[in-house]
Amino acid sequence: MAPEPNDPQPVPLDELDRRILEAVTADGRITNAALAERVGVAPSTAHTRLRGLIDRGVISSFTASVAQARLGVALQALVGVTLRPGARQASITDFAEHTRSLAEVVQVFFLGGADDFIVHVAVTDSSALRRFVVEQISGHDRVASTRTNIIFDYHRNAVVDSFR
Repeated sequence: MAPEPNDPQPVPLDELDRRILEAVTADGRITNAALAERVGVAPSTAHTRLRGLIDRGVISSFTASVAQARLGVALQALVGVTLRPGARQASITDFAEHTRSLAEVVQVFFLGGADDFIVHVAVTDSSALRRFVVEQISGHDRVASTRTNIIFDYHRNAVVDSFR
């Protein structure tokens, strides 16, 4: 059984593991032959080592990065959410389940700090953002307050640079 991706125990990596991670984070669709060539090993070794990184929970998934604007949902925002006091566990679970099911939601972050959640959304325009926040977030009975920040631009690192 593979370890959980959020297991706090670090997995030791050697130089070949690091080169493989660098290659697959730069291009998740790289062929095994191209991966082997890029890291300087036989294809069978590249396959075995990549499979080992997956089995040890270092690589938890392969995903596509989608250009939201090309889908007609160019306006993105981060909505900070504070829940009402009382019945915290039920509130947290209920709000998280509700929010994760919404089509506009890109990511949901459960936090420790001023906000209980940050909800990353993508919508068509400012009217759709207003409607979403008012009806889907603020309108939820467990929500005390929201704070919305529009995203002008962002950069996402595929992975923290500590493995290099």
